[in-house]
Amino acid sequence: MRGASWKLMRLVTAVAIAVISSGAFAADSEGAAVNLLFIHHSCGGALLAAPGPLAGGDRDAGERCLYDSHPNGGGLRDLLAAAGYRVHQASYGSLIGEDTDLCHWRRKFATQMDRVLRTQRQDALLPDGQTNRIVCFKSCYPNNGFTSAGRDPGDPDDCERTVANAKAAYQSLLPLLRAQPDVLFVAITAPPLAPYKPMGLKETIQSWFRRADRSGELAREFNTWLADRERGWLAAYDQPNVVVFDFYDLLTKAGTSDYLVYLTKNERDSHPNREGNAEAAAAFVPFLARAVAEMGWPQP
Repeated sequence: MRGASWKLMRLVTAVAIAVISSGAFAADSEGAAVNLLFIHHSCGGALLAAPGPLAGGDRDAGERCLYDSHPNGGGLRDLLAAAGYRVHQASYGSLIGEDTDLCHWRRKFATQMDRVLRTQRQDALLPDGQTNRIVCFKSCYPNNGFTSAGRDPGDPDDCERTVANAKAAYQSLLPLLRAQPDVLFVAITAPPLAPYKPMGLKETIQSWFRRADRSGELAREFNTWLADRERGWLAAYDQPNVVVFDFYDLLTKAGTSDYLVYLTKNERDSHPNREGNAEAAAAFVPFLARAVAEMGWPQP
């Protein structure tokens, strides 16, 4: 496994080098890195981290899921740095990073946008005169634990996990993001839940009487709507400053399942394994390059 993981990361690095050398990420006249903030919890921390033994993310230091390396590391932070981005993070234990459920985004962007744009690491701010030109934000996998379709039009601040409330939460963001036309916002769909798998005789018997689980079906419905530029969330949005990276679809192998395909050894764990994170990291860098080009900015 170790040899296979190393080969995979070499492939990811080769892809990034090929994209950079093609000119897609050529430095601008000043050669300045672009400030990018990633708001996340555990899955985002592993996606950004280098693959390797667990390092960083020390809870006692007040920095949670800000890993230097992680056994499931996808290496995205290093790929973004190589492409000319200066990556900043906010996660557990910070004002901006603490609440990242779907129902929290409207309030966060409505009341703390200035701080979002100035966040460097946790509660530390960028030097005066600097702001994040790119803001990536994602909720974690529990947000795909939908309980029902809900009732339209939904409530953007209601944390009951219905599809109607989730759609309302993102619809409420568009006026707030439109007000920042010079900032690129990257909404990242929440990773999928691991499929339910009963363990042992007792749980197997209990599963016979368990209600049918529709969470995967509902998660597919919502995340497809969120990512579908033609018919979904952004269908009527006419600005280039909001895009969606479909982490959910990638980790379900584009519909092979409605649940997590890239499982760790613990098949109940909804955190993606190293392979899934590495594939997502490799896909994210050229995705971001296209979004930056749509903004009309010179590539970093």
